[in-house]
Amino acid sequence: MKKIIAVLVLTAMVKVASAMPPMHGGGFRGGFYPRTTVVVGGGFYSPYFSPFGFYGYPYGAPYAAAPYQPTKLDIQVANIRNDYADKIESVKLDKDLTGKERRSQIRTFKRDRDQAVLEAKRNYYKS
Repeated sequence: MKKIIAVLVLTAMVKVASAMPPMHGGGFRGGFYPRTTVVVGGGFYSPYFSPFGFYGYPYGAPYAAAPYQPTKLDIQVANIRNDYADKIESVKLDKDLTGKERRSQIRTFKRDRDQAVLEAKRNYYKS
């Protein structure tokens, strides 16, 4: 008797669920996509739908048309940061130093790195 009641309740639940209207955002895309809006820089866009009506890489063709070209300053700053990151990592892995000495050298390297980046920016904008 319990099995029959369980089957009837399950059947009723399936019938009610299948009678509900589809829960999608509409249009030709189909599927269940919640309508959320994200605010970025004062503009609105939905993270689930392309604003151009088609799906492209990564958000449609116009965004992929002009990649960012790094300047000489960007490359120089990245090289400085990479050099100092390597120095800091080697100090962190050096077990001959005490913890206090390691922290001191890391602080010194970070200070030197920031100074080198600032100097590179000054030289870039001077010329």
